[in-house]
Amino acid sequence: MTPSPLPVTSRFGKFFVLVAILLMSVNLRSAVASMSPVFVFINEDIPLNSAVKAVIGMMPPILFAVCGVLTPMLVRRTSLEVATIIALSIQVTGLLMRAVTPDTTWLIIGSACAMGGMGMGNVLLPPLIKRHFPQRIAVMTTVYVTLISVGTFVPAFLAVPIASAAGWRVSMGIWCSLAAVVIIPWLVVAFQQRSQGIRLGSPMAGEPEPGVAATDRPAGRVWTSRVAWAVTVVFTLSSMNAYSMFSWLPVILQDSAGVSAAEAGSLMGLYAFMGLPAALLVPALASRLGSVSKLIYFAIACGLVGYAGLWVMPGTLTWLWVVIAGLGPTLFPIALLMINRRTRSHRTAVTLSGFAQSVGYTVAAIGPLGVGLLHDLTGGWGAGYAVLCVFFLGGIWAARVLRTPQTVEEDWASRPHSAP
Repeated sequence: MTPSPLPVTSRFGKFFVLVAILLMSVNLRSAVASMSPVFVFINEDIPLNSAVKAVIGMMPPILFAVCGVLTPMLVRRTSLEVATIIALSIQVTGLLMRAVTPDTTWLIIGSACAMGGMGMGNVLLPPLIKRHFPQRIAVMTTVYVTLISVGTFVPAFLAVPIASAAGWRVSMGIWCSLAAVVIIPWLVVAFQQRSQGIRLGSPMAGEPEPGVAATDRPAGRVWTSRVAWAVTVVFTLSSMNAYSMFSWLPVILQDSAGVSAAEAGSLMGLYAFMGLPAALLVPALASRLGSVSKLIYFAIACGLVGYAGLWVMPGTLTWLWVVIAGLGPTLFPIALLMINRRTRSHRTAVTLSGFAQSVGYTVAAIGPLGVGLLHDLTGGWGAGYAVLCVFFLGGIWAARVLRTPQTVEEDWASRPHSAP
């Protein structure tokens, strides 16, 4: 078969890959973060009922899960770089549709396209880092996760001031323009690959990449690997807890801690902010410790203690329990790091990334609904906390599996009957 495109090796090419990855990281959450703050402005032109808002609110985890399944299929038929250009094009199209939409139908369609493109980017970025910066995985993961945090905060912070000054269409259209700019460096990367004399769209299922044995190709049944499931459990715990808290924490705090709406919003921001120091520190700590198991245990302990405090003493030291609970999603950068560290080729990284994110975001979509239903059934928030704590305990198994540096490919090789 025709070999897949080689990673660029020139300094010029590496520079554009770096720029492309950084810009893409910043834009991975813009479609989500830039919309909900301006709902009130959109409602003045296009009436938005609760059903429409609910549909848009449920889109991110659902579409991220769907893209976790579909994106690896696209990569196998094209290449990482081609799939990335397609993902960005879909995102830009969706963002543009949202900015010029005449009615709710096109607003929903545009949102679906924008978040679908983002979901593809979620899957593609870890293997892109592994492919082009295999010796800098920890550093690149730190930068990448940090920029995702920045890209989540900045659009939400600027959306309302821009909408107040220039209108909601301008506020949303700005992020379309920025996303379109991200395509440019990826086109340069694609041109660099073509200049190497390699067909850009050659199948990923071709010859093994340099330095990777043919036996390291993904077996296709990633769900047969304990290592893959351990990484998936870590990602799932992070996603489910984060989405559950993003959906319900302000309501919980007003109900059980007696804080005002403004205070609840500030505490929600504090919870979200805790992801930033985690993104900065986790990859470096993982490299220093040589294993992520201790970090996983730490995140589990923080989640359990934080939820226990919010459950038993919600009105006492509320900010402290929020900070501690906010360290639970430290599991997110751990999972992203493990996608690259526990695979030997970018092909397997694509497969593992898609698998972990499809499972993780599916559960993340169910988590907020489950917490809400348990509250309606019991009249309190204790049952929701209890379920989240039980799920956290499942991370102990993942930590035990990830104590050793075994890769998914090595796991397959040790159990040959699991491969097709």
